[in-house]
Formats: sequence, structure tokens, C-alpha cells
Amino acid sequence: MGRKVLLFLFVGVLGAWYLYTPLPVNNEQPWELMCMDVGLKTVSNLMLLVELLGISHFMTSSLFLMRFLETPPTSDENVTVVDTTFHNISVRVYVPKRKTKTLRRGIFYIHGGGFCLGSAALYGYDRLSRLTANRLDAVVISTNYRLAPKHHFPAHVDDVYNTLRWFLRQAVLQEYGVDPKRIGVSGDSSGGTLAAAVVQQLTQDQDVKVKVKVQALIYPALQGLDFDLPSYREKANCPILSRWLTLRFCSEYITTDRSLEKAMSTNQHIPVHAAHLFQFVNWSSLLPERFRKGHIYKKPTFGSSALANKYPGLLDVRASPLLANDTQLRGLPKTYVLTCEHDVLRDDGLMYITRLRNVGILVTHDHIEDGFHGLVSFGLKFGARAENQYIKWLSENL
Repeated sequence: MGRKVLLFLFVGVLGAWYLYTPLPVNNEQPWELMCMDVGLKTVSNLMLLVELLGISHFMTSSLFLMRFLETPPTSDENVTVVDTTFHNISVRVYVPKRKTKTLRRGIFYIHGGGFCLGSAALYGYDRLSRLTANRLDAVVISTNYRLAPKHHFPAHVDDVYNTLRWFLRQAVLQEYGVDPKRIGVSGDSSGGTLAAAVVQQLTQDQDVKVKVKVQALIYPALQGLDFDLPSYREKANCPILSRWLTLRFCSEYITTDRSLEKAMSTNQHIPVHAAHLFQFVNWSSLLPERFRKGHIYKKPTFGSSALANKYPGLLDVRASPLLANDTQLRGLPKTYVLTCEHDVLRDDGLMYITRLRNVGILVTHDHIEDGFHGLVSFGLKFGARAENQYIKWLSENL
């Protein structure tokens, strides 16, 4: 009898430990969020086991499972939805059905997924794109791109940039009835990384005559130099996106060589010859005071130059848009940034806001105090609030 009680207690403690999630304070739907996080954690652990057994790569297995969450390009009473290709890259296009005598706004959207997962067809992205098209009476182009681990940087950036350039061609804009003066680029998470990168690239491209009016970045990842920011310290085990998973995504974006992930985990992946780049991601000067409080900035601990020499994407501004200098930033359009308090990527967005404002760019910042990474994609109540704020800003500024 005593052994059964001990076994029961052990299983109970183990189960409680596994189910425990440090939920955001005052969250409206704690049970829904906990169940979602437990489900994702369970799938993640299963995929790690599959990888450990040598059956399939972690990201490949995860991507396979995510395919079951995709939806076909189904039109509804408000929006016509079709799948097509722009510059040999698949995109999903949303065109409002209501009649109009004027040219429409255009939104170029880039999905997230840590550079390894996701597609424009995922239910959450399909829902957001058709909602945006209907509410704004806008044409939405939701683009796909090649994914890691099969493809590494800069394949993702190249795909998105080539697709954006294709969309900005006069013939394509005319075909979809889009006003060339009212085009915005949006993206969430790694899609926010790519959005920031291609908009920076576009401002420098003299061959593209049509420029974008606004950019909207939803909890973006913007740098891969410093993984010891206050948000990484405080939110390492928060729902949906842990520090561990972030490092795995970031390293897979560059290479399948797991030694890079190991170096990133100890923040020793940047060589000393790149020391000057840390001025662009120095959180002690770029974060607002309330986010710095209680934290002490540690000077970078430099690693071997071998990784940076082998994988130059580590120091590439297209992979880490925060590395752009002030001159590059001055040419950027009006910007919207959404950050979440309970998100390891929180401080990336906050630092970018500071740097953009320092060079005179108009930035609107929405910070979701009870928010977590990915909240716009999961259909919860506070996610809908954030979604509404994002669409409202586009409505007023595009």
C-alpha cells in the first residue's frame, strides 16, 4: 500500500511539473493557454525523441505534422482566395469581392515559424489574411518561402525579396487593382525578421521604383548576436516559444551543424573581430528603463572566428536587421511594432523601436502586457485584441 501511495505521489509530482506553465498574470484564458502549451510541448518532446532515434530531423517531423493544420484556398462571401506563384514562389492571394471604383491598398504578408515551419496555408494565417483583406478592402499577398533545414540563409530572404519585387511590378499591381502608393509589408515572428530585412533591402534598391508606405512587425526576431537580453533571462520558459526552441530555430536558419546552437546557448558564437556590431544590440542603452530594471549588462564573451567564417550569415544584416546602421534606417517607412511581455523576443522589438525613433522614423508601438509569442495566430480573446490593434493601425496609416 505504501509503495502505491509513493508511486501515485511521484507520478502526480511529475505530471504537475510537466503541466506547469508560467502563465502571464491576469490572463483571460489560462486553461486554454495551458492546454495549448502542453500540447505543443508534448509534440515537441515526441519530435525530439524521433530525432534522437535517428528516424527524422526535429524540424522535418514538426513540419510534417503542421501540414495537417493547413487549409485549402477557399473563397467566401467576402473574399476571393487563390493560390498562385510570383517569381516561382507560391503565394496565396486574397481579393475583396465588393465593388470599388478606386485602387485598393496592398498588404504583402510573411508568415512566421522560426524559418523552419509554417506556410501561408496554415489556418491562423489564412484567417488573418482574409480578415485583413475584408476589413481593409485590401489585396493581401501571403507569401511562402523555402524553409530550413532543407534550405538555409539566405534562401528565405531571397525568396521573399524576389516575390515582393514581383508584386511591386506595375503590371502585377494593375492586374490586382492595387494602388502603388498604398502598399505595406507585414510579418510575424520570423516573418517579422524577413519583413524588416526586405524593407531595408528595398530602400537601397534603385531598380525598384515602387516603394512601400508602411511596415508592420509582429513580435519580430531582429538579431542573433546576443541571447542574454533581459527578455531571454526572464521569459526563457514562457508559453509557446522557449529560449531553447528559439536557439534551435536561429541555428537551423544558418546551418544543421549543432555546434552553432551549442555556442549560441552560452552566448559565445560571435568572434572578437565583430565586437563593433554589439553597439547595435546593446540593450543597456536601447531598452526603456522598466525593461532594464534589475538586470546588469554583461560584456560579450567572444568565441572562435571559425563559426563566423564558416557561416557568414551570423553577421549579415539580412539575418539580423538590428545590425543596420543609422544611415540605412533613415530611409525606412512608417513602422508598427507589436511586442508581448511574456516573449523571449520582446527586447528585439523594443530595441528596434528605439533605434528607429532615434533616426526620426515614426513608430507606433503596441505592447501586450498579458501577451505571449504567437498570440495572433491562436484565436484566443487577447489575441483578437492584438489583431484588432494591428488592423486598426493599417487602416489609419496605409
